[in-house]
Amino acid sequence: MRFSKHQKIVLASGNPGKIREIQAILADHPIVPQSDFSISDAEETGTTFVENAIIKARHAARHSGLPAIADDSGLVVDALDGAPGVYSARYAGLGSSDLDNLRKLLKELDGVPEAQRSARFICVLVFMLNADDPTPVIAEGIWEGRILTRPAGSNGFGYDPVFWVPTHHCASAELQPEVKNALSHRGQALRSLTSTLKAKETA
Repeated sequence: MRFSKHQKIVLASGNPGKIREIQAILADHPIVPQSDFSISDAEETGTTFVENAIIKARHAARHSGLPAIADDSGLVVDALDGAPGVYSARYAGLGSSDLDNLRKLLKELDGVPEAQRSARFICVLVFMLNADDPTPVIAEGIWEGRILTRPAGSNGFGYDPVFWVPTHHCASAELQPEVKNALSHRGQALRSLTSTLKAKETA
């Protein structure tokens, strides 16, 4: 399959926040969630962000017949030995909500002083032209910050309300979307991915 400009890409996610962020940066390509094809979520059996992103991209490409993008991202907290990590979306258990995960994180960090609450968001994005693509494109972004003791702001999703952004002196959830996209782990990974995809495009 040739990869052309304006080629439709299936996103291996139904998360509306991720769809908005990815579509805003990959403006030349219509991004379609895998739910539009009634594709179920792939079983994330990997132990790293890269492994899980490849699993999800391959699954979406195979069942849609389209090029696919998958992201595996999460929050890595130093005081918790890297948790929640690859389990960020289900930290409080399968089917847990953003609020459930936030509450568990804050409980686990209860009493940990500010100086020891360092953390970072990590995003790995994988693009596969088809399910058997032997050379998937892999891009990574890392966003450093720390964990607040209570949520702040109403923008974003996931752990954004408790992720303090030192450069802007506020929580990620207090940033405007365009500012967050310029700073975030996903924005970094997407810009790296975009530059690689442009080199792959045909007229």
